[in-house]
Amino acid sequence: MSEEDFEVIRGSGNVFRDIGNANADREQLRALLAARIVGVLDDRKLTVRGAHEETGIAAADFSRIRQAKLDRFTIDRLMAILSGLGQEVEVTVNVHPRKAGRTPMELRP
Repeated sequence: MSEEDFEVIRGSGNVFRDIGNANADREQLRALLAARIVGVLDDRKLTVRGAHEETGIAAADFSRIRQAKLDRFTIDRLMAILSGLGQEVEVTVNVHPRKAGRTPMELRP
């Protein structure tokens, strides 16, 4: 195969937006928070049971986060878990109009 057989498309930086998820920004934030939780667990070499013992948060919750099964978690809950792990969470929000063509697929006519 040659390079001519492929079309390169630059992503937006948010995979959930790129696949047309209607809640792309929320999903991206949840994924970033979950990744940080996993990073803290890995840095401290904590098992899900060890994390439970340290925080009082159910080991099953840490297991779900490690498996990226985030549908049960709100952004608030993920931030509280990070706080329970001794992390300070700082969120910066920038609001601006969407560019043309960036509307989620479900909302397109």
